[in-house]
Amino acid sequence: MSKKRGLSIEEKRSKMMELLYEKKECFQLKELEKIAPKEKGITSMSVKEVVQSLVDDGMIDTDKIGTSVYFWAFPSKALIVRKRKQDDLAINVKETESKLRVCEERLNLARQGREETQERLDVMNQLAQKGEESKRLCLELDRYRECDPEVLEELKQQSVIAKEAANRWTDNIFCLKKWARTKFGIEEEKLNQQFEIPEDLDYVE
Repeated sequence: MSKKRGLSIEEKRSKMMELLYEKKECFQLKELEKIAPKEKGITSMSVKEVVQSLVDDGMIDTDKIGTSVYFWAFPSKALIVRKRKQDDLAINVKETESKLRVCEERLNLARQGREETQERLDVMNQLAQKGEESKRLCLELDRYRECDPEVLEELKQQSVIAKEAANRWTDNIFCLKKWARTKFGIEEEKLNQQFEIPEDLDYVE
């Protein structure tokens, strides 16, 4: 049986935000290190790194009260902050695309003479830089969309539907195996081999 794949850093970030949105409470880091593995499958060793990356991106709030440091994230504020960030990024993308078009126009004009001028080299360098900047901003915009509370809720609902469907088919398989054993006296091991049913087939928790 293949080894279960661990969560990627972006999956951990999304699940951590989902946890805080659901709880709507303030937590110390040691508390998150206890509940995150149980409820979201985030290893306790990676909780600190994940939380700090979200704090750095302004997605989790933090404050020190006395000697303790608390972390929290509420959907209401997150929606406002994320909307503002998405709007800013969208504006930056439009501005970059506009500059990119200007560079392309200048490049086309420079090509008309076919001379390898310094201006042409400068325009090509600017074109490459703006293209990379546009890609970076688009990727950053997509990353913030992944942690949007509405998107997380939709993914959560899809996960529930998929889980129910998987368990329904698992239940059907168990019923068919029981019927075949009763009707034809076929051993379960032979049924599994004949129909390529995994020995460890079980319901999804």
